[in-house]
Order: sequence, then C-alpha cells, then structure tokens
Amino acid sequence: MGETLLRRVRVALGAGRGYDIRVGAGALSRLGETTRRAVGSEARRVAVISNSRVFKLYGARAVASLRSRDFVVTRWLMPDGERHKTLRTAERALAFLSESEIERGDAVVALGGGVVGDLAGFAAALHLRGVHVVQVPTTLLAQVDASVGGKTAVNTASGKNLVGVFHQPRAVVIDTDTLATLPTRELTAGWCEAVKQGACGDRRLFARTKAFLEEEVRAQADDEGRRQRRLVELIAAQCAFKARIVAGDEREDVGRTDARSRRVLNFGHTVAHALEAATVYRRFRHGEAVGYGMLAAGEISFRLGMLARTELESLREAVRLAGRLPRADDLDLKLVGRAIRTDKKRRGGRTHWVLLERVGRARVVDGREVPASLLRASLDSALRR
Repeated sequence: MGETLLRRVRVALGAGRGYDIRVGAGALSRLGETTRRAVGSEARRVAVISNSRVFKLYGARAVASLRSRDFVVTRWLMPDGERHKTLRTAERALAFLSESEIERGDAVVALGGGVVGDLAGFAAALHLRGVHVVQVPTTLLAQVDASVGGKTAVNTASGKNLVGVFHQPRAVVIDTDTLATLPTRELTAGWCEAVKQGACGDRRLFARTKAFLEEEVRAQADDEGRRQRRLVELIAAQCAFKARIVAGDEREDVGRTDARSRRVLNFGHTVAHALEAATVYRRFRHGEAVGYGMLAAGEISFRLGMLARTELESLREAVRLAGRLPRADDLDLKLVGRAIRTDKKRRGGRTHWVLLERVGRARVVDGREVPASLLRASLDSALRR
C-alpha cells in the first residue's frame, strides 16, 4: 500500500529503551528492515514464534523479509489457544531458542495474536536472561493493546497471567492487512479492547472508536481507501494512547490510583479474567470477556453513584457496536465470584476495581467500597443482558 498509510508511534522510555510502533497496510513486507534497524547490525539470527494458522497466512512473507536483511531464520509453531499459554509451552519455546543458537544480540519475532505475543515475549525475557523481541501482532486486540507495553506472562492453574515479566519489545510492526483474514469474533474481541482504552482514559478516543464502529455497522464506508486510512489512523491513535500510559508508569506502580496510572488499563479485566478462568479459557476470547467486564464495572460504578446513567448507556452502546458476545447468562455467579477473589490485581488481600467517574476517566477503588450484594447485582445485570 501507499506510503501515506504508514504511521509511526514512539514509545518513549528512559535510558534509550524507547521503541517505534509501525502501523500501516503492508507493513509486514518491511519486517526485515524494521527488525534490522531495531536490533542492530551485529544480530545474526532471528527465531520466529507463531502458530500454524497464522504462519500459513503470513509466515512466508515474514521469513522472506527477514532473510532479505541477512538474518538466519528459524521458526517454531506453538499450539493455538489461551489454554496453551502455560509454563509447559514456554519450556518448549525455550528449548527451541537454545536449539536455534539464539545469542544475546539476536532476536525473537512474535508473529500472531496476544497468546503468541505473550508466550514469545516471556520466552525471550528468560532466554539468556533476556534477548530482543519484535512484536508482529496479527489480531486487532494484540495490535491496539497486547503488543505494546512489555507485559508478558503465562497462565497457571491458579489463574491468568500469574507468572510473567516486563520485557519491552525492540519494535512493533502492525500490518492492518492482517485484519482482513480475522474471524468476526476476533474483530469483536479487538474492538472491545479498543472501546476499553477510550473508556478508561481518553474520551475523544472513545468517541472516535465509537464513530468508526457506527460506520462499520451501517456499512457507510463505501470508499475502501478512505476506510483503510481511517482504520490505520485509529489503530495508531490507540497505540499512542497506550504508549503515553506506559511511558508514565512502565511497571504499573501498585501505589498509584490516579487516572494516568497503568492500572486503569485493567478496566473490565477483573471480571474478564474471572470469566475466562471459570470457563477454562474455552468460551470467551479475551476481548469478549473484557466486553462483559466493562459492562459489569460500569454497573458497579453506576450503582455506587460514581457514574451517570447517560455515561453507562454510552458505554453499553459502544460494547454493543463492538459485536455480539457469547452468552454468559448460564454461568454460576458464585464460581465467577471465587475467580474474582484470585485475580492477580489483588492488593493487601483485597480486590481492587477500576471503575469509571465518567467515560474517559477511571479510578482505582478498594474492594471494601463494593459491597458483596452490589457486586452480585452488577454481575447479574451485566452477564444477563
């Protein structure tokens, strides 16, 4: 695609650790160039971690681009699905990196969605105490959120993302052409995450995302070139928002509760992680669970008197525009409640909620301020809508 469709977003971190996010249609063809610029001339090898579905679509293009910049490329395909994001899978990935003779100056390329990005980033952080990683997200959710910010983790029997490490990428390459091959549910999951980012921290981004989704629903974008430009600009804006939050609170300071804390990005995630755990990661895509989590957090905010009804209705409408969510009205609320109590964001033995004062402004609230009866009523309302 044309040069006008390529956007650059800078993640400004201290001590020369900042990196670029490249967003555009056809950006994958420049993966080799971007990786070489990011990791330097001394790097010899690149290990690509992906899954069979994604690699079949984009692997050849990625490998060819990397080889064009004189990288020796090996690849390993992990099983597909959240339930495979485990320590056992990470151990297999680490064995692959050793067998591929990846050295400290070499790099891992994560080609895939959020599960691949998390697992590959986690393995890269552990191998030789840390090697470079380049994130190449191919799902909308990973493009607007998971690939940016350096959070990597795996799941355990106790819950989601309980074992992990901060390991910032050297670059992020976002090719919006990959969205054309996504199933509808993956797009819904990604748009839920995009709605979340605007809702928790940027009212204008929320309105912009909602307007784009309204056009998508009404199929008004008959000019495909215009639609592609708006899509690239919107994803770049989502990344820029995330980059600002990460730059100001890279490691999610547990003492911060302000609106610029990285903790606000967990809006909707307390219930989302509980829903995923309660269904053994088999019913919901992560973003779909976040959709329900936002509805529940919005209900709690409203019932506590923090959020106006008009703001709650705006949030509900945005989640509806993101797409149809799987049913949740048959879930055992006691089971969901128990999963909430094991969430990794607990502090001092208590759940801490990210709630809304208004769309675009979130606040971290101590769980003691959310009575059990109010939580049950909010969950019932959100999951049975």
